[in-house]
Amino acid sequence: MTASLYKHKILILDFGSQYTQLIARRIREAQVYCEIHPYNLGLEKIKKFSPKGIVLSGGPLSVYDTNAPMPEEGVLDLGIPLLGICYGMQVLTHALGGVVARSVDREYGHAVITILDDTDLFHGLGQKGGEVVWMSHGDRIEKIPPGFTVLAQSKNSPIAAMADRSRKFYGVQFHPEVAHTPQGSKILSNFLFEICGCEPSWTMASFVRRTIKSLREQIGEERVICGISGGVDSSVTAVLLHKAVGRQLSCIFVDNGLLRRGETQEVMELFGKRYGMDLHLVDASEHFLKHLKGVTDPEQKRKIIGREFIRVFENKAKELGEVAYLAQGTLYPDVIESVSFKGPSATIKSHHNVGGLPSVMKLKLVEPLRELFKDEVRQVGTELGLPRELVMRQPFPGPGLAVRILGEITPERLEILRAADVIVLDEIRGAGLYEKVWQAFAVLLPIKTVGVMGDERTYENVIAVRIVDSLDAMTADWTRVPYEVLARISNRIINSVKGVNRVVYDISSKPPSTIEWE
Repeated sequence: MTASLYKHKILILDFGSQYTQLIARRIREAQVYCEIHPYNLGLEKIKKFSPKGIVLSGGPLSVYDTNAPMPEEGVLDLGIPLLGICYGMQVLTHALGGVVARSVDREYGHAVITILDDTDLFHGLGQKGGEVVWMSHGDRIEKIPPGFTVLAQSKNSPIAAMADRSRKFYGVQFHPEVAHTPQGSKILSNFLFEICGCEPSWTMASFVRRTIKSLREQIGEERVICGISGGVDSSVTAVLLHKAVGRQLSCIFVDNGLLRRGETQEVMELFGKRYGMDLHLVDASEHFLKHLKGVTDPEQKRKIIGREFIRVFENKAKELGEVAYLAQGTLYPDVIESVSFKGPSATIKSHHNVGGLPSVMKLKLVEPLRELFKDEVRQVGTELGLPRELVMRQPFPGPGLAVRILGEITPERLEILRAADVIVLDEIRGAGLYEKVWQAFAVLLPIKTVGVMGDERTYENVIAVRIVDSLDAMTADWTRVPYEVLARISNRIINSVKGVNRVVYDISSKPPSTIEWE
């Protein structure tokens, strides 16, 4: 836990809501630092964290369920302002002597609340006709606890918000953190600034200054190695470290032969020449392709790539001499997942990011981005002066194009996919969509279809185009790309990529599909 680094901070206790990370993101957008911890975080740790306020998240259970999650005894006696959201509000009610009961009708989706008191929590709200909010609950408050007053109500929830101002305890039955509650950010800001007395001091400029100072203190005179992939996270990690310790940092870029066209040259140009880093290129293309020969199972591909990456990286690191630290671009969602209320998610696919290096190499770990969400990493990259095309780069899988070639990976199939991929990205950028969509890419399918070119029959490959909208990759929907853009993509691929005679568009959402095909 971060203790004394930030004067004003908020603690979020997670009861298992799918929206918990959104609460944190909204609070940070208001420039207040916050952290997510399990609902049963101990009192001593809470005191050490010293939050200006506590948020109890929503959750999927009922307070009357067997083993229903409840905060540690004494949390409500700390004298700290508290906001309960949905299940969090029901926890407050149940713990303080109110009554929670099953709703006759489950309330899910848009609802309109009437604000009865527009001070503090609802300051600046209360428009005529009510405020639109997003509900998601099967229980509701039947009787408020002693000392509370009702602040808002809806058709199905006579107690849609409540407060005990003497203790600065507040509860809302709806979800202010989601975009479907238009004034939700205003409500959270009121809690942060009017009720908790926070100051907006969490900025990426202050983060950069503090992190560079902290890295210098942590690393001292020792050496660090960092693996660069060309993605946003590893790039920002490397530049932060370079600014902190200069030539004590050595970066390793492994070309596994599964990269996009021109990627190796771009990385070497930017980090080697522009930033003057001690950058080492390892061309392991043939090594990886040899180990992947004949392999068609997607999970086996990922495991081979992960295993061989560690071997290649470790061998190169040994050549660099004595090194004390390994830098990794771990982000805050990874940290949250490791201590989440529900426990780590089931492994859907391996090697999304490079893992295993610290335990293999016995190095001390430095993770300068572990406090940040993805959008904050992009802001840090901008603050550091990284090119916009890198800062706004779409996610790219750790195993590279190997998971976008269904079936066996060969040099010929890689070239087909690279050529198609260039066209997809070129047209998406040309249409002004690149920074608006989450990901856009081509997939080479393991089938051939009949076509006609120049009055002759062809029997060639199929390219699938995948373009999705998402906020965090947990869920995604296929992008409604204008037909004329899809037409240009299809025409260019079929006319200029040798070996392709058909292009299809993937209209599957996640769930049930994944974003990547493998």
